[in-house]
Amino acid sequence: MLKRILTVLSICVFMASSAIAGEQASEEQLKGKCMICHKRESPGLYNQWSESAHGKRNVTCYSCHQAQPGEPDAFMHEGLLIATLVTPKDCGRCHEKQRDQVAKSHHAKAGRILESLDNYLAGVMAGGPAAVNGCENCHGTKVKIDPASPNKLARGTWPNSGIGRINPDGSEGSCNACHSRHSFSKDQARRPENCGKCHLGPDHPQKEVYEESKHGIAYRAAKDNGEMNMGKDKWVAGVDYFRAPTCATCHMGATQNQESTHDVGTRLSWNLRPPVSKPQENGKEKRERMMDVCQACHGKTFVKGFYYQFDGLVNLYDEKFGKPAQEIMEILKKNKLLGKGAQFTNEVEWIYWELWHHEGRRARHGASMMGPDYTWWHGMYEVGKHFYMKFIPAVRQLSDKEANAYIDRLLASGWHKWFRNASPQETLEALKSGALAESYQPLYFPPWERGTKHSNWYGK
Repeated sequence: MLKRILTVLSICVFMASSAIAGEQASEEQLKGKCMICHKRESPGLYNQWSESAHGKRNVTCYSCHQAQPGEPDAFMHEGLLIATLVTPKDCGRCHEKQRDQVAKSHHAKAGRILESLDNYLAGVMAGGPAAVNGCENCHGTKVKIDPASPNKLARGTWPNSGIGRINPDGSEGSCNACHSRHSFSKDQARRPENCGKCHLGPDHPQKEVYEESKHGIAYRAAKDNGEMNMGKDKWVAGVDYFRAPTCATCHMGATQNQESTHDVGTRLSWNLRPPVSKPQENGKEKRERMMDVCQACHGKTFVKGFYYQFDGLVNLYDEKFGKPAQEIMEILKKNKLLGKGAQFTNEVEWIYWELWHHEGRRARHGASMMGPDYTWWHGMYEVGKHFYMKFIPAVRQLSDKEANAYIDRLLASGWHKWFRNASPQETLEALKSGALAESYQPLYFPPWERGTKHSNWYGK
């Protein structure tokens, strides 16, 4: 009797084990079916993956696209529960350090611009499709769920690889904004052309500035000669490559003293985006990190000399044009001189917008990367011309006593006196004698000393 019971139990255990093994084999077969089908239906996608580091390490489609029950964008596909979107939370299962760095970065927060004036203009003046195809494809969109969609994603919000994309799982960012699917190439991510999808154009021409700079010129020669080693795992500035830096070098790359980072703001001492530049929190420490990158190829005296000139330009824009224009706009708003209509329904707002958002940024970004043409002709030249010849006349036409009194005082002051209150001879003499240049000397100070007593940081 006991022998018969043991025999029955053995058969049950064998059948259960066989069933489990069958289920496991079935799931493995389903996972493998991804590659078989995509190799036939979308061979470019398959070949990108198969030649990638993921493909060579057996990181499969399901490794990244697997979903859990209850996830808002999960759906059944060929017997497996998957999600189309691969978010930073998904990538973080393997790349935990990089995920955490991105989460703290300016990149991850780029989608929050959806409440800004940039998106207001696209959505209101132009219309929704302009925002969808323009702003949101760089900054990211808030991806919405549509139960009727085959992959649960609303077509108005997907496809989207904007770098600050707000994902259904609550994460912010899109890794494939820089690491393009499905090759996820380090070589490509490190190239300045990769950053140029978004960092270019009339309001933030970093790509164009870089291309005209000595760094950009050196990069093109080094790239053509295969001297950048951008596909290597170890990529230390000054050691593994030394002909030229790329965007990734300065903002993310490793040096002999610091590791690479995916937090692109950790080396920036100024915020050059707003109408008046803002010193970054812990700006001195952040500058020291950037200087460490510079010193992979340059001496410390050279680097401090660059920052002396750069800080002077930023402070010049802010003090001579940025702050006065901002104060004038505040007077007009307070006195209700901008009309009762929506924003950008009057000439003054348009002129002011382009003064800081386009021209002022171009000047500051030009100086930040040693691009002389963007600093001057595309930058400060247009700032000055439009401040004096467009902005002030447009404000004058509103006939506001307070605003006019402010402008009168401004044009009678030292830096602006040349425009209306000094003779041509007086202005020329001040230029030739060096007195005019000397009057700008107080502008050479680092961001963390704004509003405080200035030290000789550059000479230390």
